[in-house]
Amino acid sequence: MTTLSLTDLDETDRAILRALAADATLSAGALGRRLGLSQPAAWRRIKRLQEAGVIKGRRLVLDHERLGFGVTVFLGVKLATKGRVSLEDFERAVTAIPEVQTVEHILGLYDYRLRVVARDISDFERVLRRRIMTLPGVGDVEANVLLSEERRPGPL
Repeated sequence: MTTLSLTDLDETDRAILRALAADATLSAGALGRRLGLSQPAAWRRIKRLQEAGVIKGRRLVLDHERLGFGVTVFLGVKLATKGRVSLEDFERAVTAIPEVQTVEHILGLYDYRLRVVARDISDFERVLRRRIMTLPGVGDVEANVLLSEERRPGPL
């Protein structure tokens, strides 16, 4: 795998990344037309960015609320017994819970930050009590309910 840094990217590479960040479904042909490149040239650049690991993948972003998951909660989780339970055991167990959308190992007051979706507050309480609080090593937990979310483009 080739390694690229931000300084290795030219303005065309950055324009490709901005366009794909806004709409990951764009084809190489559509990107080329938008940026004044041929389809093969756009495809080669995308492939180079993928091979270098700059583009890790493309995601489908779902509207959780329209799918019936009206509540999003961020949980700070502090492990009670770091010595007895390995981080891998906790991570393996928590990622098996379908309502847990992301698991982030963080530095600070808590060991992990989880993004959890639920149908409503009572459904979240069920997930918290029956699934999350029973995980190996869970100690303190702090919940923050998401009120609104705006996506902001990244630094490119």
